[in-house]
Amino acid sequence: MKNKEKRLTIGVLSHLTFCKIETIRYYEKIGIFPIPPGTEGGHRIYSEKNLKRIVFIRRGRDLGFSLEDIRALLRLVDGGDHTCGQVQKITLHHLENIRRDHCLRLIQKRKSITKFKTTLLEYA
Repeated sequence: MKNKEKRLTIGVLSHLTFCKIETIRYYEKIGIFPIPPGTEGGHRIYSEKNLKRIVFIRRGRDLGFSLEDIRALLRLVDGGDHTCGQVQKITLHHLENIRRDHCLRLIQKRKSITKFKTTLLEYA
């Protein structure tokens, strides 16, 4: 890590990204977030690059991407030879899943409302 680059503790990283320390450790454990170098005292020191990666992961999770989808997107970026088409394929697949799930929820809600209407008519 360069000397001029900001050095962040996990507590500061957690605070800045609204990501719990346990979650950051979990991301390290499953390999979607690299374990940063440590100090002589054994404390991990995070960089602004780490901060951006956590923000990306959090944003992806907030948008409903699975950890596997996020891992695939990060692999494309980390590998350096990703294409827009590859990124688009993953995101379009996710969007299609959202549409399908939304349609299923609407169908289920419609059935519930129809059943509720029938119940109300029985009492009328």
